[in-house]
Amino acid sequence: MPSSQQPAWLKTLIADQGPPPNLFAWTPENLDLGAKHNTPAISLTSGRNDLDRRVFILGVGNIGRLYASCLARQPRPPPITLVVHRKELLTQWVQGDGVELTRDSVAIKNKDFDIEWWTRAAPDHGPVREVADGKQLRNLFISTKASAAMPEADRLRGYLDRHSTVVFAQNGMSKLWPPHGQEYIAHRYEAGNAPSFLACIVNHGVLSIGPFKSVHTAPADASIGPVLVNPQPPPSVEFFMTQVAAAPLLNSKSVSAGELWLLQLEKLVMNAIINPLTALLRCKNGELFAGGELNNPLGQVLDKLLAETSAVIHALVNHESSADILTSYMDQNQPSKSDIPTENIHELQKGLAERFSLPYLKKKLYRFGVQVGENRSSMLQDVEAGKPTEIRDFNGWLVDMAAFLDQRLDVSTHRTLIELVEGNVILNQAELANRLL
Repeated sequence: MPSSQQPAWLKTLIADQGPPPNLFAWTPENLDLGAKHNTPAISLTSGRNDLDRRVFILGVGNIGRLYASCLARQPRPPPITLVVHRKELLTQWVQGDGVELTRDSVAIKNKDFDIEWWTRAAPDHGPVREVADGKQLRNLFISTKASAAMPEADRLRGYLDRHSTVVFAQNGMSKLWPPHGQEYIAHRYEAGNAPSFLACIVNHGVLSIGPFKSVHTAPADASIGPVLVNPQPPPSVEFFMTQVAAAPLLNSKSVSAGELWLLQLEKLVMNAIINPLTALLRCKNGELFAGGELNNPLGQVLDKLLAETSAVIHALVNHESSADILTSYMDQNQPSKSDIPTENIHELQKGLAERFSLPYLKKKLYRFGVQVGENRSSMLQDVEAGKPTEIRDFNGWLVDMAAFLDQRLDVSTHRTLIELVEGNVILNQAELANRLL
């Protein structure tokens, strides 16, 4: 593929021709905390020979806490290692009560986890260990922000092989779907030795109230399915999917690759509209839909964004790079099991044209907007906290995909949204309409 058609994330990763880094696993035992905290509450060196069952959760924000808490509630939970992104979080862990997840006003605290920080620098205090003791990770769950997910997976490629399974749990589309996934694999792994990659779609609402503390504000459901899986999947694929599907409170189901792709596209539509608009207006989700489907300026903004989004998805569904995913969907979803025609690929494309049409997406958006009306979007939470947003993984994905599929596709409104959000602009509804219409 010409480099001009490669997205920025792929260009950056494959431009790095160096070997994968050696990373050290710091634990609280590597912190010089004084006598009071020299002995952690739990054994942090236990189970180093249990890699086949151990789940490493990289990214301990809202989604990481939710999955860690739910996985640990099983009758026979897997050993779990939380992987944080800052050394200071190790200290906070020792001094705190572990992962705290509040649901229905009841706080459940759990410190029965190992915890590590992975970095190139070797510790100068306590035991010196490499990640996985220099072996291969078997079960890696990446729940960072979307922009960090692929860089983190790439940084760990030296600890991943064909026996490993990586699960991504981010908003937005997986970067490993066609047309770019196989190109990344070919550049970064020897033939036949790449890990299997899965992804989760998380519809739960979770709000952070501090380090390791979250409130499960809107229980919902989740899905897990394959994105790029080896022809002969390792045992870790079935293990991981079974663990996630069985975890209490997640209400998670296993889906096929084709269904996962379509579900991610549908969720992207919601995220690419609700997230940036609530961030700019500094409002809860429901305020976007307070006027119903009336022909007011804000409604016109929603229509314009939906129209651009619908056009990009239509082009993607009909592009040759999507043929394998559509074929997979037909194989896994026979006519009796699907509400979309699956007799042949052309019938399927016609059905998807309806599923991603402007009228259908508009009804789905307004219905979803009412359901999550009291929620504060993740992007609103980010801008209020002064954190980088995921705008490039929502609206930026649409802009990049439009450039790849057809230069004539108009995504100018999404481009403007990106500029406004990254400029930390605050607008009222009239000002927003003036900028976007």
